[in-house]
Amino acid sequence: MARPRSFDPDHVLHAAERQFRTSGYNGTSVDDISAATGLGRGSLYAAFDGKHGVLLQAMAGYFARLGQFAPKALAGPDEGALERLHAYLLRAVHGVPLAADVPPAPDRAAAACFAAKMALEIGASDSEVKRLANDCFSVLATAVAECVRAAQRNGDIDPDADPDDLAYLLLTIIRGTDVVGAYGHSPARLTSIAESAFALLPRPRHR
Repeated sequence: MARPRSFDPDHVLHAAERQFRTSGYNGTSVDDISAATGLGRGSLYAAFDGKHGVLLQAMAGYFARLGQFAPKALAGPDEGALERLHAYLLRAVHGVPLAADVPPAPDRAAAACFAAKMALEIGASDSEVKRLANDCFSVLATAVAECVRAAQRNGDIDPDADPDDLAYLLLTIIRGTDVVGAYGHSPARLTSIAESAFALLPRPRHR
């Protein structure tokens, strides 16, 4: 009979995600993942088929978390949509939180979007990473665009503005905040960026 697993796969993948965020894919070895997760090399290969398998499963888990978090943060009644967009932008000042069962990221660079980090590093040469990164971006873009539509219905954003274009604008600024934060700029600077992005949202024209 096969021996049952003696580890929590989700915890292992969350810890591996933190390691990949910190040192990148190419800068992370199987031994690094083993040290971060407490799982031996043999068990890592048996359970996940090596470093690349760990990455793909970690990204899939990240996508699942985004699919729950983003719509929950941005969905709600139309009259609160504009404030939810504001809060979402301000939340980006501190980066994307890791899973609850691993320690906080050691610095702002490690709190950047996991999918974006992997897409930039290896997405051009790895079709599976590129697909997962695109899925992550799409779920965010959809949630933000729906929140923009709610704000338009409530009369808080110009009804003639394209919600998808605004969603891409805001997410581009949020991902840019990751880069500026990685350079070591202060939370005050990142907050200023978030407030400026919020001010860019087109308001209804008074007739």
